[in-house]
Amino acid sequence: MAKRIRRGRRSAPASGVFEQAPFAQPKRNSEPKRIASDDEIEAIHLASLRLLSTTGIDVLHEGAREIMRKAGAEVKSDSHRVRFDAELLMSLVAQAPSSFTLHARNPAHNVHIGDDHMAFCMMASAPNASCMENGRRTGNQKDFQQFLKLSQQHNVLHMNGGYPCEPVDLHASVRHLDCIFDLATLTDKVFCIYSLGADRNIDGMEMTRIARGVSEEQFSNEPSVWTVINTNSPLQLDIPMMQGIIEMSSRGQMVVITPFTLSGAMAPVTIAGALVLQNAEALAGIAFSQMVKAGSPVMYGGFTSNVDMKSGSPAFGTPEYMKAQIIGGQLARRYQLPYRTSNVCAANTVDAQAAYESVFSLWGAIESGLHVLKHGAGWMEGGLCCSFEKTMLDIDLLQMVHAFLEPLDFSDDALALDAINDVGPGGHFFGTEHTQSRFKNAFYAPVLSDWRNFESWHDAGRPDAMQKANRLWQERLAVYEKPAMDQSVLEELTEFVEKRKTEGGVATDF
Repeated sequence: MAKRIRRGRRSAPASGVFEQAPFAQPKRNSEPKRIASDDEIEAIHLASLRLLSTTGIDVLHEGAREIMRKAGAEVKSDSHRVRFDAELLMSLVAQAPSSFTLHARNPAHNVHIGDDHMAFCMMASAPNASCMENGRRTGNQKDFQQFLKLSQQHNVLHMNGGYPCEPVDLHASVRHLDCIFDLATLTDKVFCIYSLGADRNIDGMEMTRIARGVSEEQFSNEPSVWTVINTNSPLQLDIPMMQGIIEMSSRGQMVVITPFTLSGAMAPVTIAGALVLQNAEALAGIAFSQMVKAGSPVMYGGFTSNVDMKSGSPAFGTPEYMKAQIIGGQLARRYQLPYRTSNVCAANTVDAQAAYESVFSLWGAIESGLHVLKHGAGWMEGGLCCSFEKTMLDIDLLQMVHAFLEPLDFSDDALALDAINDVGPGGHFFGTEHTQSRFKNAFYAPVLSDWRNFESWHDAGRPDAMQKANRLWQERLAVYEKPAMDQSVLEELTEFVEKRKTEGGVATDF
């Protein structure tokens, strides 16, 4: 009989602040969904190879083109265009690992990438933030820090996927130093840094190494930080992105190659055509990471969706988005690579549209066989805003998904024949020992759902989910506890930031 794995659902954390399940990565409880046949996946694969060998892809970074030329790619001296022989390309992709571990400064928060493990991330890269009290505003450091604290507190968020909102009140030349300092001190989970120039990559990796308190050799052998590399669709790899791969892969850190292919805009209007473009661009970036360092950790990222053809705006949570997510997972498995996708919506406020588009996006992600879920909590407005209330709604949703993925118990005790026999016809199970001994952990209870009858709900002031989410995020922040860091490590990290600021930080153009 299958034995249920109890993960201490609703158990209190060490601080006793609020009840939640302990930190644990969910695992798939069924095979990933397949909506394209093996022949159809092969058709996308072969079309992608043909595209890269005939049309090719523009690589704007001169040093990257030289690395590609030395590895055997066709590079014309008077052009940015690079073409790849199919056999060369696939031999490089085959060098990438199918699984590995990302090391957090708190080893209890290490994340396994690959196999049947999943990892959920906070939202990243929104220029704006919003809440019920203060409305929508340009992102700032206080909001940025508060989102990080919420991410640290909630065990269902396994990693930080970048800056939840962009703190534009910090000067661009030193912003990354303050942001990574906050990521390293306000949280003790794995985080993502941005590839916006080689100096930012170098600073981010060094700050991560210092925060972990490890040597350069250990850091290079233990992936500890990651970055997302967005291709400039269609068919272009720009300078900052290539610098990011060069810096990160050369030191053994994870890169997530994610083409930004919106069907009907920067990709063909057909989902099949958009996936050919996504796949070709992803393979080019993945192959390049292995040219930089064979065996360096890399992930296949998918972000193909459609646009609204009336407005030209991105649409998310659509049937087309779900289809692209699931086929993206099939393609990643064809190359034996970990897969990244996202939980996204296009709603402008936390309403029914936000809920159903996020549920569709999230369920498409789960069905796809994802390994990393970007933008797991907080995403609004097609990525233009991170909402405090939406963050709490998404956390509740992620916890429900996590509970759904837990294996069921089919032991003799769980089959409950004795309890059914004791109750007999016409009775009830509320007061039985079988129920009472399991009462607390019997079912997952969503925090923001209200299952009272209408009268008691009405008498309580008719609170809706938005109001409860607003109260909840503020209550959680009020009891936030900063994770411990060794004083000598904190001093070294602080000295590094101050030194780099004294030197002027980084150039703000490329």
